Amino acid sequence: MTSTSQISRSIRRNRGAAAAAAVALATATALLTGCSAKSGGVVVGSNNFPESNLLADIYGEALKAKGIDVTYKPNIGSRETTYGLLKNGSVAVLPEYNGALLAYLDSKATPKSAEETTAAIKAKLAAKLTLLDPSAAQDKDSLAVNAETARKYHLTADSSAADLKAVAKNLVIGGSPEFQTRQQGLVGLKSVYGLDFKSFKALDAGGTLTQTALKKNDVQVADLFSTDPTIAKEKFVVLKDPQNLFGFQNIQPVVSKTALPKKGVAALNAVSAKLDTTTLLNLDTQVQLQHKDPLDVAKAWLKSAGLD
Repeated sequence: MTSTSQISRSIRRNRGAAAAAAVALATATALLTGCSAKSGGVVVGSNNFPESNLLADIYGEALKAKGIDVTYKPNIGSRETTYGLLKNGSVAVLPEYNGALLAYLDSKATPKSAEETTAAIKAKLAAKLTLLDPSAAQDKDSLAVNAETARKYHLTADSSAADLKAVAKNLVIGGSPEFQTRQQGLVGLKSVYGLDFKSFKALDAGGTLTQTALKKNDVQVADLFSTDPTIAKEKFVVLKDPQNLFGFQNIQPVVSKTALPKKGVAALNAVSAKLDTTTLLNLDTQVQLQHKDPLDVAKAWLKSAGLD
């Protein structure tokens, strides 16, 4: 669900090109050396797209409310990078999407429930890592077409990915670079739905580049997140996924077993107990459409949920 090309507007603490470059350099150095972050506190990381940054802020501020020192490492990159930082101890807490994480760890897994997904992940996770409770909130990858394409091929909210089979050869699809090689991407769209697209355009992980390309018809189909508020704003049509290619995608923290004290585990489980899809969409709307600072949005929600 991530790419390395997008620098989100939500990096509050590292504004400007020079600061962003410094963040990228620090991340690369940590990954190469395997050194733990020398922050003196729990390091909360995020992938490089707005919702992940928002969730990291929610987790971090919930931990701070319990008196835990927190350092943020935002906008790290794709799962391929963040998982390495979790394993080497540079990051202690990361918001994840359980189905996508399982697909990364075991592309052949076919769980039938969120519980099976969690169990399968735990069987594959690095020994020093564990999953905390999943939330009811889900944010799936979804296949979306723009309004022009929907009209041309008579696609509606009742249409499915399978309905693109006859016309995919005429369409350009856009998404993160990783989407091109993942089972929950072009590989699965071909094997499960028989979709062979005209071409693939590498953009970002459902962010501004992808949204803009779909709106301008530079791509006719795109991988967008199901809680993306621009879907309704731009009248994009999300196609159904009857074969459940994109799986279960509950928001769930991945944490270091040794870096997080018991009160921290309890704090994050309390966040998961309160977070549902409707709430997540509302929070995303505030950040992505109303351009509110995600840290402010996180703090306000935690207060409203009695978690501050």
